[in-house]
Amino acid sequence: MRVARNIAELGTHDGVVGLVPTMGALHAGHVRLFDVARPECDTLVASVFVNPAQFGDTRDLDLYPRDLSADTAIAEEAGVDVLFAPSADEMYPARFATWVVPEGVAEGLEGAARPGHFRGVATVCLKLFNIVRPDLAWFGRKDAQQVAVLKQLARDLNVSVEIRVVDTVRDPDGLALSSRNARLSPDERQRALAIPRALATRDVEAARTILLHAGLDIDYVEVADLDGPTLAVAARAGATRLIDNVLLEGDPT
Repeated sequence: MRVARNIAELGTHDGVVGLVPTMGALHAGHVRLFDVARPECDTLVASVFVNPAQFGDTRDLDLYPRDLSADTAIAEEAGVDVLFAPSADEMYPARFATWVVPEGVAEGLEGAARPGHFRGVATVCLKLFNIVRPDLAWFGRKDAQQVAVLKQLARDLNVSVEIRVVDTVRDPDGLALSSRNARLSPDERQRALAIPRALATRDVEAARTILLHAGLDIDYVEVADLDGPTLAVAARAGATRLIDNVLLEGDPT
């Protein structure tokens, strides 16, 4: 596997190019994305970039885990061909002043709870699409609204990339895998298990009751059209904010 720390080192690639964008702190959920993507690509690129533009809370940005050595080992073991790990200055050079501001499916849920978040997501992903020039790009269903935003972006801005979606990967106890799970204390993790239990009810009011009974602070419990009607939750266990969702009917496309 080759590691590229800037755009010049990335180069160009022949055949079918796949991209898995990540913010690092790779876990089994990312490996699942790599495993699904690998057979469909001649060249599989994974990016590792903690995107400051999508963090409204500087403390959250500062606390986000970073371990490029571990990420490199995981990506190489999973069969990634190129790991693109640029700096913030590489992605947002001096005088950077052009942003993608999505509306539509970006409104509400995370868009309301984290103002500016999807501006950062859409901008960095469009940059990655333009830099890597992938034919296919894979994202996890856990971030269902993000997936919907990026599909909208590709459609509206005529970006020649096909967005693929992989089902949420969960620990045996049902908690959706997230880099933020490492911040949970044992007690907080036990309380966080109320999130998959709440989603299993497939009902807004029943889900809200379960989350409140577990002592979680709720940002939202709502049904939204995210590649189909989706029950989406964002809640905090202690200081750690977690999101999860369940598709209520149909299959994501």
